[in-house]
Amino acid sequence: MKRLSIVTAVVVLLITMSASTLFAADPIKIGILESRSGTFALHAGPKYLAAQLAVSEINDAGGVLGRQLELIAPDPQSDNRRFQELARRLILRDEVDVLFAGFASAAREAVRPIINEYEMLYFYNNQYEGGVADKYTFCTGPVPEQQIEPVIEYCIEQFGPKMYILAADYNFGQLSAKWTHVFAEKYGGEVIGEEFIPLEVTQFASSIERIQQAKPDFLVMYITGDPHASFYPQAVAAGLNIPFATSINVAQGYEHKRFNPPALGGMHIGVHYVEELPTPANEEFVARFRKMFPDVPYIGEQTQNTYVGIHLYAQAVEKAGTTDIPKVIEALESGLSFDAPEGKVYLDPKTHHLVRDVRIVVVDDNHELHFPKTYPQVWPDWLSKEKGVDLTKKAESIQYEP
Repeated sequence: MKRLSIVTAVVVLLITMSASTLFAADPIKIGILESRSGTFALHAGPKYLAAQLAVSEINDAGGVLGRQLELIAPDPQSDNRRFQELARRLILRDEVDVLFAGFASAAREAVRPIINEYEMLYFYNNQYEGGVADKYTFCTGPVPEQQIEPVIEYCIEQFGPKMYILAADYNFGQLSAKWTHVFAEKYGGEVIGEEFIPLEVTQFASSIERIQQAKPDFLVMYITGDPHASFYPQAVAAGLNIPFATSINVAQGYEHKRFNPPALGGMHIGVHYVEELPTPANEEFVARFRKMFPDVPYIGEQTQNTYVGIHLYAQAVEKAGTTDIPKVIEALESGLSFDAPEGKVYLDPKTHHLVRDVRIVVVDDNHELHFPKTYPQVWPDWLSKEKGVDLTKKAESIQYEP
C-alpha cells in the first residue's frame, strides 16, 4: 500500500510538471493590425517589420518569463471597418495578450471603443494630434507639445509670424490645426489661411494658387497618406518657394527619398526620430533592421515607435511576472524607461505617453537632412497639467481637445 502511494505521488508529480512545462511553453500572443495594403500601406507596412525585429531580438534572448513572443498579424487593408472586425477577432478568437494597431488616428479611434469594451491592453505607435487619456491605451509616438510646438516656435523665429495650414480632413488634421492656432498665439504668430483636404485628393493646383496669393512666411503641413504626397512635386512645378513646417512628413512618408530634389527643400520637421539620426545607437539599430529586412524603403518614426512599444511591453510583462492585463498596466505605470534607437525614453505613468528628445530636422534643396536644434527630454504633460489627467489614480477613456 505504501509502495502504491509512492508510485501515485510520482505520477501526479510528473503530470503536474508536464502541465507546468506546457503552460510555460505557451507563447505570449501579440496582435498586430498594421496595413500592408491600401492607402496607408507605405507608412504602416514597415511597422509590422519592426515588430518582427523586436520579437526576434526578445525571443533570441530567451523570451519573456521563459515564453516566446508570437505575432498574429492579419492585414486591415487601411479600412477602419476591417480594423474593428479584426480587433474583435484577435481579442475573442485568437485571445491575444496585447494589441498593437493603427497608423491613422481614425483607425485608432475605430479600435479604441473595442479595446475598452473588452479591457484589452493597446499600444498606438504613431505621432498624433494628442489628447488621448485612456487607461488601456499607451502611445509611443509624440504629441503636439513635442512636435508641433517646437517647429512652430522655430519657424516663427526663422521666417516670420504668418502661416498657412494645409491639413488632412479628419481628426488628425483638424486637431493638429487647432493646436497650431494655440502655439501660433503663444509665440506671436498668425494663421492667415487654412484648408482641410480629403484623403483621396491628389490635385492641389487651386490650393497652391491660394497660398501664392496669401503670401505666408511659411506653410504648416498636416497632409498625409500617399495621395496627398503629390502636393510636393506640384508645388515645385508651380514655383511655390515657401518654407514648410510639419510634424509628419519625411519622418513618416520619406518624401525626401521618394521625390526628386528640390521638392522637399525648405521642409522643417519637429520630430524625435528619422532613419538618418546620426547617433551610434541608431546606426546600430538601422544596421540590424536592414540586415533582417534589406528591402525596407525607409525606417520611419512610426516604425521605430513600434519597435520601442514591443520592448516596453516585454519589459512590463517581465516586471509584472504575468501577462494579466491589470498587472501589466500597473508595471507600465511604474515608470519604465528604455534605451531606444532615438535615445532614452521614459513612460510617463500619468498620461501613458513617452518623455523623449525632440529634434528640428531641416531638408535642404538636395534632400539632405540637417539637425540644427534639439529639445532634450520633452514631457507629454499637457494632459496632466491642463486637464488634470492621472491615469494611475483615475481611469479615463476620452480624447481631450485644445
